[in-house]
Amino acid sequence: MQSTEKRQFFSDLTRKRLCSFRKNSRAWNALLLFACILFVSLLAELIANDKPLILKYKGEFYFPVFSSYDETVFGGDFPTPTDYKDELIKQNIQKDGWMIMPIIPFSFNTVDYNLDVPAPAAPSREHWLGTDDEGRDILARIIYGLRLSIVFAFVLTIISSLIGMIAGALQGYWGGKVDLFMQRLLEIWDSLPQLFLLIIVASIFVPTFWTLLAILLFFSWTSLVGVVRAEFMRTRNFEYVKAAQALGVSNWRIMYRHILPNAMVATITFVPFLLSEAIVSLTALDFLGLGLSQEYPSLGDLVRQGKDNLQAPWIGVTIFVVLSSLLTILIFIGEGVRDAFDSRRNG
Repeated sequence: MQSTEKRQFFSDLTRKRLCSFRKNSRAWNALLLFACILFVSLLAELIANDKPLILKYKGEFYFPVFSSYDETVFGGDFPTPTDYKDELIKQNIQKDGWMIMPIIPFSFNTVDYNLDVPAPAAPSREHWLGTDDEGRDILARIIYGLRLSIVFAFVLTIISSLIGMIAGALQGYWGGKVDLFMQRLLEIWDSLPQLFLLIIVASIFVPTFWTLLAILLFFSWTSLVGVVRAEFMRTRNFEYVKAAQALGVSNWRIMYRHILPNAMVATITFVPFLLSEAIVSLTALDFLGLGLSQEYPSLGDLVRQGKDNLQAPWIGVTIFVVLSSLLTILIFIGEGVRDAFDSRRNG
C-alpha cells in the first residue's frame, strides 16, 4: 500500500516530463551548475569574510562570523567592533589562542589598505581575481553579488508571476468587458516610460533592495498576462469546464482546480527566462547608477568599473565571463523545461 502511494506521488505525465528533462544533458548539467552557484553564494559569509570563522582566546571560543565582539575582548583599547587584521589584535590572539579565517579573507566591502600597488590591483596570490579601483576583492564581490542578483531575481519573478497569472486568469475566464478593459489598461501600462520613472525615483531617494524590487515589479508583472489569458480562453470552452459549471461549481474553484493547472504548464516554461531578464535588469540599472547604492555588492557596479578602468582588463573580463555564464546556464535550463513540457515530445 505504501509503495503504491509513493508511485502515485507524481502523475505519469509529470514523471515523463522529469525524465525528459533529465535526459537533456545540457539542461540537467546547467541545473546542477546553477545549484552549485546558488549554494556557494548562500554560504558567502563562510567563504569570503574579513572575520574569523572560529576563534579561541584564553580558553573561550568565539564565532565572529555570526556575532560582533568589541576589541577590548581581545586585548584592544577601544569598545569598538574588532578589526581582526589589526596587528595588535592578531598578536594577542596568536599569543593566547588561535583563529581560522575563511578561504577568502575579504568581505565584499573590505578595502585592502596593504596593497603593494595602486588599486585596481592585478590578480595575485592574495587577491585571486584582483581588486577594483577601491581596493576591494573582486572574487568576494562576485560571490556576494551573485547571491544578491539571484535572490532578487527569484523574489521579483515569483511575485510578478503571481500578479500576472491572476490578471491573465481574470481576463481569460471572464472575457467580455473585463478583458476589454484590462487589455486597454495593459496597453497604457506598457507604454509608460520605465527609464524616466526610474530616473525620477533615483533622484528623490537612494533605492534599496525592496524599493528597487517594487519599482521593477511595477513594470514586470505584465510578462505572463498574455500567456495565461490565452490559456484560460482556450480551456474555458472545454467540456469538463462546462460540465463543472452545469453542476454548480463556483467560478473561482473552476479557475483554480480545473483551468490553472493547464496554464501553469505554459507559465513554468517562462520562469528561467524571467529570472535571466530580472538579473539583466538589476545589472543594467546598477551599471547606469539608477540601481542599488554602494553599500550593496553589485554585479552592475563591477561592469561599470570594467568600463571605467580599461587599464585593468581583468575586471571587465571577469564580470563578462560571470554574467554570460550565469545567463547561459539559465537559458539552457529554460530550454530544457520548455522541451520537457512540450506535448509533442511527451504526449
